[in-house]
Amino acid sequence: MPATIIQPNATPFARVPIDPVTLEVIENALRNARVEMDATLVRTAMSPGIREQGDAFPLIADHEGRMIVGQFGSFIGGFLDGYDGMLEDGDMIFLSDPYSVGGAISHSNDWLVLLPVFKDGRIVAYTAMFGHQSDIGGKVAGSMPIDAHSIFEEGVRIPPVKIWKRGVYNEDLIKLVMHQTRKPDWCAADLNALIASCRVASRRVIEMCERFGDDVYISATEELLARNHRAMKQLIETAIGEEPVSFEDYLCDDGMGFGPYRIRCTMWRENGRVVLDFDGTDPQSPASINFFLNENMFRMFFGIYMIMVFDPQILFNDGFYDLIDVRIPAGSLLKPAFPAALSGRTHALGRIFDILGGLLGQRTPDFLCAAGFSSSPHLFYSGTARDGQYFQLFQIGFGGIPGRPMGDGPDGHSLWPGFTNVPNEFLERYFPLVIERYETAPDSGGAGLHRGGNGIHMTYRFLEPGVVAIHDDRWFIKPWGVNGGEPGERARKILEKADGTRTIVANKLEELIVEAGDQLHFITWGGGGWGDPLMRDPALVATEVAQGLVTVAGARRYGVVVGDDAATAALRDGMRAKRGRALPLFDRGGEIEALRAACLEETGLPAPRQPVWGQPILGQPVLAPVAMAAE
Repeated sequence: MPATIIQPNATPFARVPIDPVTLEVIENALRNARVEMDATLVRTAMSPGIREQGDAFPLIADHEGRMIVGQFGSFIGGFLDGYDGMLEDGDMIFLSDPYSVGGAISHSNDWLVLLPVFKDGRIVAYTAMFGHQSDIGGKVAGSMPIDAHSIFEEGVRIPPVKIWKRGVYNEDLIKLVMHQTRKPDWCAADLNALIASCRVASRRVIEMCERFGDDVYISATEELLARNHRAMKQLIETAIGEEPVSFEDYLCDDGMGFGPYRIRCTMWRENGRVVLDFDGTDPQSPASINFFLNENMFRMFFGIYMIMVFDPQILFNDGFYDLIDVRIPAGSLLKPAFPAALSGRTHALGRIFDILGGLLGQRTPDFLCAAGFSSSPHLFYSGTARDGQYFQLFQIGFGGIPGRPMGDGPDGHSLWPGFTNVPNEFLERYFPLVIERYETAPDSGGAGLHRGGNGIHMTYRFLEPGVVAIHDDRWFIKPWGVNGGEPGERARKILEKADGTRTIVANKLEELIVEAGDQLHFITWGGGGWGDPLMRDPALVATEVAQGLVTVAGARRYGVVVGDDAATAALRDGMRAKRGRALPLFDRGGEIEALRAACLEETGLPAPRQPVWGQPILGQPVLAPVAMAAE
């Protein structure tokens, strides 16, 4: 049953002409309101993930719930269709359950606040903000168990409820929710920050309506959506062909020894619309790497990619959604059946961007990007210090951005453009650890005319005993290069005990016990290279050797002998003769079975075992496709 919206004023908004200056003013005012939402959030939140790294995402939608400014697209239409309740002036919705909003938030750690903006008895807008909470209870600190078999193991799930009802705060609800978390002080502050951000944007919308008039403001938002529709329609007509194009990529493993998991998408243009069909994607995992992909979210991902590659001046919003048909098979890794675990979904979320790049670039290889920072590496460290105080760190790491048509990929950068790193000084001040190393991992970026960005080598020295968890990917399947570029190097994690013993540890694990003096070398992967490495300027390679971005040995991947022009020319001639003329469009570093055979030697870790679907696990009934090892 759809939501019942109580609007005492039944007068419909009138569509009026909007002059270009007024439209520009309102558009930029909305952009600024989004920035102000972010600023309010980071000044109010307490958790490092939100305050220091910016792991939160704002949204301002029109009176019908369509996103005007934001990042992940609007979930509000689907929410209103499925919310069995009333919305009135003074209400505010609070939720965290992905299954209640069709995957608009993709795991329970993301707390979302939604505020309908009323003016004179009518809704003129919606504002929303969701942010990642560092802990919501569950079986492990951080609430993201990679080995969870259902969402019930991942902490408190909040269905859509009213945190404010007709202007009255539901204090008992918040007490109940905070009682489930290991860090109630952080969560309470972060929730208040989400609320404050939505209220700031609400005030700005009201101010615009008062300045220009309700009808002008509503008409301006309609025109912004229509303008986006016209621009995207033209991009689709020119950039997307009618002949189907397919691409696939893989998650390395599920943290339980099985993998890789395939994500496949086929794209074509049909009757003026783009069809994006994920048929061929593997069934859902019994572990938590499933990604409940909301169709509108993927439409926005597609739109953002198209806009940034072909026309970055366009303001992306929800106006083009009817031009994109997204098909995701039920029971797959991207549309898991309840109660599938979802907390480790970041790897599939990131891999979606690599798949979009591989799809959109095949017709126009000059616009093709390599594979890059296609996940968000997570580190968790928790325990009780000698003073009896409980500590808990959740940190998102950075990796290498792919080589691109216009130049090298940045080194050690975030997948998400708004994210920043947690300053080392902050970590050392508030947690019992020392950052011994924070530097680029030389040679980790794939060689190419445009080099893939290097990953990061970060070394933590722990000052107190504790428990560490690691969530990362791209340790088995390399970040592929394009147009002759080479793949980036894999991620690695090494535990160095206080006595000097070094052990390679998995990139997905829970409950790694560490003692005071132990060090963890957290090394992320590099981006794939773009273009022929033998076309890269030898002087630039030599400069990067001097800067520590490339080693002397690594320079030979570019056919460069540092300081010797004659030897460089001879080496390049020999490399060209050996490889022949044809350069691969995609270089994955080998097929799956070849990578599997060489895995232990190359990574120090056993290869993941091939999943077989449709069998029960741990005595649970088969409610949906699940993975087990082959006999």
